Amino acid sequence: MMNRTILESLPAGISAPGYDPSAIRTGIVHFGVGNFFRAHEAFYVDRCLGLPGQQGWGIAGVGLTGGARSERKAETFRAQDCLYSLTEAAPDGARAVRVIGALRAYLLAPSDPHAVLDLLADPAIRIVSMTITEGGYNIDETTGRFRLDTPAVQADLAGDAPPATIFGFVVEALARRRAAGAGPFTVLSCDNLRHNGDVARTAFLGYARARDAGLAEWIERHVTFPNAMVDRITPSVDAAIAAELNAASGLDDALPLVAEDFTQWVVEDTFCAGRPALEQAGVQFVDDVTGYEQVKVRMLNASHILLAFPGILLGYRHVDEALRDPDLERFVNAYLERDVIPRLTAPEGLDPQEYRRSVLSRFSNPAMADQLLRVGGDGSSKVQVYWTETVRRTLADGGDLSRIAFGIAAYLEMLRGKDESGAAYTPFEPTLDPARIALAGADDLAAGLALPAFDGWRDVQTPALTQAIVAARHAIRTQGVRASLPR
Repeated sequence: MMNRTILESLPAGISAPGYDPSAIRTGIVHFGVGNFFRAHEAFYVDRCLGLPGQQGWGIAGVGLTGGARSERKAETFRAQDCLYSLTEAAPDGARAVRVIGALRAYLLAPSDPHAVLDLLADPAIRIVSMTITEGGYNIDETTGRFRLDTPAVQADLAGDAPPATIFGFVVEALARRRAAGAGPFTVLSCDNLRHNGDVARTAFLGYARARDAGLAEWIERHVTFPNAMVDRITPSVDAAIAAELNAASGLDDALPLVAEDFTQWVVEDTFCAGRPALEQAGVQFVDDVTGYEQVKVRMLNASHILLAFPGILLGYRHVDEALRDPDLERFVNAYLERDVIPRLTAPEGLDPQEYRRSVLSRFSNPAMADQLLRVGGDGSSKVQVYWTETVRRTLADGGDLSRIAFGIAAYLEMLRGKDESGAAYTPFEPTLDPARIALAGADDLAAGLALPAFDGWRDVQTPALTQAIVAARHAIRTQGVRASLPR
């Protein structure tokens, strides 16, 4: 098994950390040590740690869930001295492998919550970051407020036992730091949601106000919650893929990781207790991430699902396979060129045409083996977030609705659960009950437009768009996807 002893004798072609891991001190605590964090934040911090004066920014990871699987994960990290290999795979097949040493410790909160609290309360910790998934912030989608009614939150607020939620841990640590005069830390969300710092602020302040209004006021004044835009495709690694990665690298790594060679991190530069020199590792620091978020959402995310829905209907199962279909590639490219870019204001220095080329190149990467059903999953939520602004702007300026209408039609047809060859699959729609999903199979081809996926532009929906969607659905059913694609 891989550990520090092998760093002096790595196989040829494997990059070692540019520093001595044993000399690194911890300055960051991260909740949620999954593949994306290991390929993204830890990757950037790893680049920093070899720079002069940056040795105090090592990361301690924290797992929040208990059970046998979590315990095995913790044991494996510790056995490997928290080292792991990252294979960066380019679309042309080129690969580079490096050993990442930024993670210097791993704690399992249910096993020793007091150790986690002691670590968070240590003045050396200046950033607490997290990848807890988009739904992990416990926000009520209707009110936009933090939910106080969940059993885990109620248990933490009762204070009868050590905390179990991230909110309980972070707020208790801040209370201890306030009492000791140790100062605040930055709370940094690395989850893939818009204005993630604002969402984190709402969540942690919502919890803190329910616990102690004075503490909440102190947090609001002193703790910063930068917004950040994160981007890197990082597939899951099963036993077979792990074996392939180790065979190629020559390592005996129980935690190998693969990611695309593209990576981006744009962060608002508001860190109340200092930060690593991440700008020297490729991170962009800006005053406002909104423009970058808009480009990503309206170009990358929007075209991802636009490719997924008809790709699934045509029987493809992976993103790169679908993009190799020349008809689908032309369709997605035309959507970006004609529908999105003319109606998009990109941040200064970001070329939308170059970004378009990058998106299509990334989608073509076979090493990612990204599943279309995963990309198209939770389409009801994604359509509303990713397509709304482009739909509204196209309706406002009287633009061509053909590609938009086809995309909506393909989504509704995809919900029927069968591709053109008759093969069945199960769409993943966690926010839709069976009755709503059944609307997509109705003989009334406009019935599916009642789904919440289209609420973002319902107030400006025109008869022309409705008719175009119905016509596209009829064409898909009678002529097939390929013959129905807009030309």
